[in-house]
Amino acid sequence: MFNKLFIIGGVVTAVAVGFFSVNQMAEAHDASESNHVVKNVEPASAKLNVNVLKAKIKAKLGLTINKVEKTPVPGIALLMSDQGVFYSSYDGDYFIQGKVYSLVSKVTDLSEASLAKVRLDGVDKFKDDMIVFKAKDEKYVVSAFTDISCGYCRKMHKQMAEYNDLGITFRYLAFPRAGIKDQAGNYSQGFKDLRSVWCNEDPKAAMTRGKNTGSVAYRVCDKPIEEQLNFGRQIGVNGTPALVLSNGMLVPGYQEPKQLLKLLESI
Repeated sequence: MFNKLFIIGGVVTAVAVGFFSVNQMAEAHDASESNHVVKNVEPASAKLNVNVLKAKIKAKLGLTINKVEKTPVPGIALLMSDQGVFYSSYDGDYFIQGKVYSLVSKVTDLSEASLAKVRLDGVDKFKDDMIVFKAKDEKYVVSAFTDISCGYCRKMHKQMAEYNDLGITFRYLAFPRAGIKDQAGNYSQGFKDLRSVWCNEDPKAAMTRGKNTGSVAYRVCDKPIEEQLNFGRQIGVNGTPALVLSNGMLVPGYQEPKQLLKLLESI
């Protein structure tokens, strides 16, 4: 993915207390044998300077970081970018791609916990720009990334009455799978179709018509189609349909109505 990249392969666990040099690891091993006590080694850089870290990652990897947060792992920061979630040392000397687990009390996927919060916060920002098919007796709300040319998106939409009857409200977010522009630099058909749906005088009817026929009346206006696509990519969406549940869980792929209800009842 990147030209210059330090990747710590496998699983990074939160039982580690910072980075160890080879000598430090040897000393810790000796100490454990003689005294059965291993002292915590402080991270090389105990202070997190967000602006400096962002600049360093940008300069080294060309990656724009939108948000930086501390993690439960000493010396390790979480990095949010349009290309997903990464981690690095506070000083930016080490860059981590992959999941981070805590083994403190039980095995916990810290990466997923961080992403769940980001997903919910992000979805909330688009609450006024989603196309909503509301259940009359609403029990659950699902935010779904969709594309009108997607076969399984069409299948789910044709079953919308069944989802709604089960108390499941659907809120659509745009995710043009072909991207915003084609190789020639022109807007992709997928982007234009979704923009036309969102800009229509009756977006719900346009969504239904587009998924049933593949045809959408052309409309142009200022709607956050690109922003929703970028957000989807940021939180791990790489295809449609993709559902964000009320706890921030991301569920990829088609979910049959009763199957989805069972999943929602379990969280």
